[in-house]
Amino acid sequence: MSQIQKQTSEVRTSQRELDQEQRIFSFKATQLIWLALGLVEAFIAMRIVLKLIGANPESLFAVFIYGVSSIFLFPFEGLVENPTNGDMILELTSMIAMLVYAFLFWAVERIVWVIFYRPRGSMVGVTQTTTSEPVAVRQTPTREQNDV
Repeated sequence: MSQIQKQTSEVRTSQRELDQEQRIFSFKATQLIWLALGLVEAFIAMRIVLKLIGANPESLFAVFIYGVSSIFLFPFEGLVENPTNGDMILELTSMIAMLVYAFLFWAVERIVWVIFYRPRGSMVGVTQTTTSEPVAVRQTPTREQNDV
């Protein structure tokens, strides 16, 4: 007695993009640059608001914001006179610093993009096909079938 096994076929296709890792790196690097700029700008903006509303400079939150933002503002100290009205201060130097940092971070982001970005290349496709032909399998009689 013989059995016929069915033909099986399997096709696997995979595609990969040339320079994909390079583009992913440049994308992530530029996103990190924009994130850093956003954090710097947020701390400086909070400082401007706290100074403008005359917040208590001995409050823990104000001390934290002033301490972090002063790291980025020390190059701009004394650049222009900041107008005051009682406890309220309009920090023009902080606003100038925000503009300068925005320009600096934009320039760094563009440099990273120019150096590391690679335009999308062609896709490389690999197709692998596996086929097995129908095979007749002959069964040998077992001992029980021989006894009959």
